[in-house]
This record gives sequence, C-alpha cells and structure tokens, in this order.
Amino acid sequence: MLSFEDAVGYNVNYVISEGGCFISQPIVQLQNVTKRIGKKTIINDLSLDLPVGEVFGFLGPNGAGKTTTIRMMVGLMSLTGGEIKIDGYSITKQYQKAIRNVGAIVENPEMYKYLSGYQNLIHFARMIPDISDERIEEVVKLVGLGSRIHDKVRTYSLGMRQRLGVAQAILHRPKLLILDEPTNGLDPAGIRELRDYLRQLAKDEGISIFVSSHLLAEMELMCDRVAIIQNGKLIDVRGIKQQGDDGAESRRFVFEVGNVVEAITVAAQLGQKAEADGQSAIAIEADRELVAKLNAAFVEAGVSVYGIRAQGKSLEDQFLEMTGGEQIV
Repeated sequence: MLSFEDAVGYNVNYVISEGGCFISQPIVQLQNVTKRIGKKTIINDLSLDLPVGEVFGFLGPNGAGKTTTIRMMVGLMSLTGGEIKIDGYSITKQYQKAIRNVGAIVENPEMYKYLSGYQNLIHFARMIPDISDERIEEVVKLVGLGSRIHDKVRTYSLGMRQRLGVAQAILHRPKLLILDEPTNGLDPAGIRELRDYLRQLAKDEGISIFVSSHLLAEMELMCDRVAIIQNGKLIDVRGIKQQGDDGAESRRFVFEVGNVVEAITVAAQLGQKAEADGQSAIAIEADRELVAKLNAAFVEAGVSVYGIRAQGKSLEDQFLEMTGGEQIV
C-alpha cells in the first residue's frame, strides 16, 4: 500500500479525511498518445492527466492538434499509438464503460430546430436509461433556460443553443464534460453567461470539464489550469490563479513613488534590486511580506508612495512566450 509521502509523488489527486488518505485517479489519462495520418504526425507522444472536479483548458496554435485530441478522447478517431483512459476505462478496449461517463459537444450542438428545447431533451433522454422528468427539469434550471425551454429551438439565440447543448450533454450525470470551442460565435454577454454556467457546473454537479478555446482571456477566467500543445506535443501545464486568491509567492510589484532614485536606494539598503518603471515608479520582485516592509521603509525615508500594484503576466503573454508568438486556433 502507498504511504502518504509516496502518494504525493504520483500525478494523482488525493483527499484527506478522518479515515486517512484516499487516492483518486485523474478523470482522464492520456498516455503516450500518438496520431499519424499518412506520413504526417498530428499528435506526438502526448501524455496528460486531467484532475477530478476542475475546469481544464486546452490551448494550442493553429494546427497544434487540439480537435484531433478531442476526437480521439470521444472515440470519433482512432489512436495510432498510446492509450486514453476515462475514469480508469480504456477508450479503445472498454469503450462503452469509458464513454458512459462522458458528455460532449464537438464543434456545434446538434438538435431538432422545429422542436422545442424541452422536446429535444425528452428525445435525447429516451436514448439513455433512467433519465427522469425531474432530472430534465433540474438541468433546465441549471443552465438557465426555464423561461424559454418550451419555445422552438429555431427561435433560440446561439448562446441559448449552446446552453441547451450543455443541458443535453449532462442529462446522464457524466463525470466528464468535453467542449470543443464552445464560445465560437457568441457575443460577449453570451460568452460570460456560458463561462459562469460551466464554473457552476463544476461546483454544483462535481463535473470535470475539458474545454478548448481560442479566447485566452476567457480561458484565464474560466479554467483552474490549462495545457498548452504545439505541433502535437505538450509544452506545459499551468495552474491559473483565480481572482481573489491570496497566494504568497513572489511576483512583480510596481510602486508609484515621489522620488524614483531615492526609492531604488532605499530598496538596495534592504538588499533588494529595484528598477525604474517610467519616470514615477519602480518595479521589484517581492512577496506580500516584503511589499509591506518596502512600503514602511519608503515612508520612513520620506519617499512618498502613491500606489502599489501587482503586475503579473497574462495567460496570453505566457502563451506567446511558450509558442514563439504563433497564432492560436
């Protein structure tokens, strides 16, 4: 049996309870996944774990292999090599067991436009055992379509159709929801609505969400972490700091001061290297504790401090650095 110290070294989630340490495997495991079409390698030895209960973003430049990866995850495209497991089941060897835990919208949600939203859900529910009327009402409320669910789908906006597609995809209570470019064609209000619904789903339904998108700013607001691929290879997996987080790691801070030269001198006396950031500010790498000490030192030395702000690289900046400035899909 694994000890707690051993478990931490594995790429798995773990939960501490009164009974001890319980190890939870990732909801999705991509193990050395390769896809070749003819002589061209689309996906090259891709290994990636998706933690349980997170909104996980998938980013990459044009032609990086995002949609190909998603198609292999849902069984729409075969693997040349490697393995994909969903909730511990192989997508190639145990397809029925693996896919029953998945809800997905690949490209655009398809539905009967001459039927109402509710009739579409009823039609889909008949294909799946044990979907009650109560569950249908529950997902309708969850995606915010209560007032329009009995209207014909042809009268729906694109955002409403996306929400209906999500409702359809989660009817059977999947453990994993896969969305390929879900914000395509949505206006800013629709994008924000969908983003809020997805985060609510992850929180209220405990669903893990895997989403690809070309809107980096939205991914930064929506996701807990993102994976970045380029030319079919995994470049990096990064956590995204959500608004309101108070982590104490070192970051770049900008101090707006009355005397830049004097402020740099005071920082140097504390053993800190500061640099001018324009004519009325300095920038310095610091954690929260050091920021407080610097501020106190500036005031004591008679240096006026007019403002302090954290300055971090956006997801877009990080993405362009890692991919050499390539455009994204």
